[in-house]
Amino acid sequence: MSGTRAAVAACAAGLLLAGACDRAPETPDEPSVTAPEQPTPEPQPGPERGAEEPVEVITSVVAAGLEVPWDVTFTDDGRTFVTERDSGVLSELVDGQRREVATLTVDPTGEGGLLGVAASPAFPSDETLFVYATTSRDNRILRLRLGQAPEPLLTGIPSGRVHNGGRLAFGPDGMLYATTGDAGQPALSPDPGSLAGKILRLTADGDVPDDNPTPGSPVYARGLRNAQGLAWDAEGTLVVTELGPDVDDAVLRVAPGSDQGWNARSAGAGAGGRDFPEPLTVQQPPEASWSGAGFLRDGAIPQWEGDLFVAALRGQRLWRFPPDTADAEQLLVGELGRLRHVTKAPDGSLWILTSNRDGRGRPAADDDRIIRLGPPP
Repeated sequence: MSGTRAAVAACAAGLLLAGACDRAPETPDEPSVTAPEQPTPEPQPGPERGAEEPVEVITSVVAAGLEVPWDVTFTDDGRTFVTERDSGVLSELVDGQRREVATLTVDPTGEGGLLGVAASPAFPSDETLFVYATTSRDNRILRLRLGQAPEPLLTGIPSGRVHNGGRLAFGPDGMLYATTGDAGQPALSPDPGSLAGKILRLTADGDVPDDNPTPGSPVYARGLRNAQGLAWDAEGTLVVTELGPDVDDAVLRVAPGSDQGWNARSAGAGAGGRDFPEPLTVQQPPEASWSGAGFLRDGAIPQWEGDLFVAALRGQRLWRFPPDTADAEQLLVGELGRLRHVTKAPDGSLWILTSNRDGRGRPAADDDRIIRLGPPP
């Protein structure tokens, strides 16, 4: 990994942020501010939110020269796998270098291609990954045992030039969750008979869990436009980030069987007398266009313990939301370009995936990259 230390901001919590990125900030550096020295606290087991001492956080490059990285997953035995959207390449990262594991036949038109990836909870005993891919006919979830051909787990998810969703993750209940988009057809989103515009929930074998909201249906929640962020808070509540139309990107708390309201309303406003869950927070696309998201739990940055982080595409920044979401902070504004995903790495840092080669960004020479944000390694 490589890094430099150029202070660009000081957080309200007394946390000094330093950068190691090729891009200069869009605005001149502000003078850094460091909180006054405080007495050294007694050692505490594990991270403690609200620690008084400032903690320096730097950015460093984990991997460079990627082609539209979309998702990353970590296994319990220390391996890291990443998907690249347009090429359909699934790679293992070893010391910052890609080792190709498989190349899937995908349709990368528009926003489609090889999207989400999640490692089996039983990895490494079964060496199985799950991926979300756009084909010429549909979006589908595939099970991939390393060294073997991919096996369809769920097919027939509507696909389109835009709004394919695509995030995969295993929840705290051991079930596989997937976000799907409305495929550019808003009427599909509220339709319980369609797989578009939904949160889906499956077992690792591709079966419908017995406790899904509708017996026999993989649909866990509906009424979404193009959700690409999928995370659980410390209480096990599912939180999803949603790309709005030209307004109102939303962070949503999702209950089983819920209708989140697209296309009857934009986030935060009722329509036709129908009531929909109130978003946790709403931001506008020029600063948002949210994609991947993750909570920092058992992390290496005590001041941010328990916070939700959301990657912004058009907004070209990383959003930080404390548990009450009231004091949102915008980090790395304009420094890395378009951000596709953010997730906690095994060392407790945050890993951020850029998306500057997706046809909508301005790539630097070494884009796309995976960036580590955290204490010096």
